[in-house]
Amino acid sequence: MANAPVQRMSQLMVKTLRDDPADAEVLSHKLLVRAGYVRRTAAGLWSWLPLGKKVLANVERIVREEMDAIGAQEVLLPALLPREPYEATGRWEEYGPELFRLQDRKGGDYLLGPTHEEIFTLLVKDQASSYKDLPVMLYQIQHKYRDEARPRAGILRGREFLMKDSYSFDLEDEGLARSYALHRGAYQKIFARLGLDYRICAATAGAMGGSKSEEFLAPAGAGEDTFADCPNCDFAANTEAITYELQPVDGSAVPAAEEIPTPDTPTIETLAASLGVPASATLKNLLVKVDGEIVAVGVPGDREVDLDKVEAHFAPAVVEMVTEADFATRPDLVRGYVGPQGLEKVTYIADPRVAPGTAWITGANKEHTHAKNVVAGRDFEADQYVDVVVVQEGDPCPKCGTGLKLDRAIEIGHIFQLGRKYTDALKLDVLGPQGKPVRVTMGSYGVGVSRAVAALAEQTADDKGLCWPKEVAPADVHVVAAGKALQTELALDVSGKLAAAGVRVLVDDRAGVSPGVKFTDSELIGVPQILVAGRRAAEGVLELKDRRTGEREELTVEEAVARLTA
Repeated sequence: MANAPVQRMSQLMVKTLRDDPADAEVLSHKLLVRAGYVRRTAAGLWSWLPLGKKVLANVERIVREEMDAIGAQEVLLPALLPREPYEATGRWEEYGPELFRLQDRKGGDYLLGPTHEEIFTLLVKDQASSYKDLPVMLYQIQHKYRDEARPRAGILRGREFLMKDSYSFDLEDEGLARSYALHRGAYQKIFARLGLDYRICAATAGAMGGSKSEEFLAPAGAGEDTFADCPNCDFAANTEAITYELQPVDGSAVPAAEEIPTPDTPTIETLAASLGVPASATLKNLLVKVDGEIVAVGVPGDREVDLDKVEAHFAPAVVEMVTEADFATRPDLVRGYVGPQGLEKVTYIADPRVAPGTAWITGANKEHTHAKNVVAGRDFEADQYVDVVVVQEGDPCPKCGTGLKLDRAIEIGHIFQLGRKYTDALKLDVLGPQGKPVRVTMGSYGVGVSRAVAALAEQTADDKGLCWPKEVAPADVHVVAAGKALQTELALDVSGKLAAAGVRVLVDDRAGVSPGVKFTDSELIGVPQILVAGRRAAEGVLELKDRRTGEREELTVEEAVARLTA
């Protein structure tokens, strides 16, 4: 092993804090700041201090090794990008306010890259002319930028973040499937080496586009994604990606629709209470605007509309809630009493649970009036069926029917089979085996490098502080000199011997700092092994403590070196 330099805390730029930052909401934010890994520069912008940079570099190294192992080639593209390629694919507008846009002194439009599909496509267009140049997989590890409206949760949701993004280019769809599988396997190895607990979940493609996508989610209370996990089979999916099949029923025996007076019942709750029926017997109709046109969304009254699903369905159109002003221009739309029967100049989309043949109590499009026995497919027709409800705990698994479990998670990776969305827009062709142009197919694959650091902190920390897995920790062992000269001498001696054997050492040799503070800091910083030169230093005996389990044993210098280099 190479001789590793000893990191001495007396010389290291690290300042630990006893109290949580006032603005910290999640555990990783609190601990990474308190342990001296990161510091806030501005809203959503973070500086990585020496210990934090080492952890970040270790995550990068693991990602790089596994990407190289599948034959991907590393490049580095600019973060400042021209407008034209993103305009060609429509994403200059689709990204909306999250895209950092700027102009140079000549008035030229640029952006700070959120992802690089367009630029990689143009790079391959420049470099590849024949099918013999394919397949190719390219990647970079680079900062990305998104103008988050409310950056929060420390490095979990920032305006600048470090990401590995890679792209595959293949001649055929079968080749894309192989490239996708290679990345999927590499991601499994990356997250296993990082020590992350994760799930592979079916996901929506969103603004990225494409035919198939999966997310790698790290379960954590601080996560912003909700995923469903089946306890009986291998089904797992982001709740936004869960859909159910339309299952019509026989509604021929339902009596004719009938209006009923329902004064002062503009909400599902007041309606159900007034009629003495469950909310599930009612039909909720939510009005939204899609690029300015009113659309009604019908779901069972006991379910909530998932606006993310609605937005994903209509993307890239802009979806907004209707306002008082909209109702004022449409007197036929009676707020609180809207029903799908008789609606004019309104597109009606319904959740599959509002299947043909199902009967409902819903608005009669008159003040203080509802209608009962309103049957889908008889009294009204849905223009489209789209799964738009918020998934609930216990909803049936789409695969086996068992009740689903819901959990929060952090997205740490996402893979997409993009197909030809970007190569069509940017006209990436190569000469095929038959001598004719062939349109290239493409995949896109991301790992949140800085996010992975936060996810690890969330999953592995305990009530004392951070607790890093060995492969990403800033050191292998944290040597603590309890304070006296003899103890410091022993600590530096064993540190030198460990470093000579290739062990990464952080030694707390700070003068004038109490043993209690040093012990607290060693647990807060979270290096896997803590080696203390303490009360038996005069005998040449140290105490080795496992940071995660708390197990302790006394060892001589030689035994400690042997144990930590085994």
